Amino acid sequence: MGKIRVGFGFDVHQLKENHPFVLGGETLEHHSGAYGHSDADVILHAICDALLGAANLRDIGYHFSNKDDRWKGISSLILLQEVIKLLNEKGWTIGNIDAMICLEAPKINPHVPAMKANIAKAAGIDEEDISIKATTNEQMGFIGREEGVVAYAVCLIEKL
Repeated sequence: MGKIRVGFGFDVHQLKENHPFVLGGETLEHHSGAYGHSDADVILHAICDALLGAANLRDIGYHFSNKDDRWKGISSLILLQEVIKLLNEKGWTIGNIDAMICLEAPKINPHVPAMKANIAKAAGIDEEDISIKATTNEQMGFIGREEGVVAYAVCLIEKL
């Protein structure tokens, strides 16, 4: 019998006017976007942290420091590919990923199929093994005021 582990990831980024908004490897049309050292793709960062945590490989900041210019402006799909390499080196494979984005706007539902396709390709898994959901914060707090965006992710990894 193999070994299984569950991981949890979280990420948050500030929203800035006239900045690109990248989620799940897709650039969304919106008046503001998530700001950070890389492309600030919160859903991919949460997924990376969930996978790294499940494999006991620390966190995204440990592997991809925001003080390192190699990662400045990089696509988070590349970061996910690097995380997959780390997991594979330790003998882990992904069972599934479940992610939640919390923001007021823009609407995420039309972009879910493309985000799932991007994540599946980068992670080397089937789209049916990825769930992406979105919710609002009912106009409360920094999310409700559209000052930031949050993502959560859980994953299951397996070692045979």
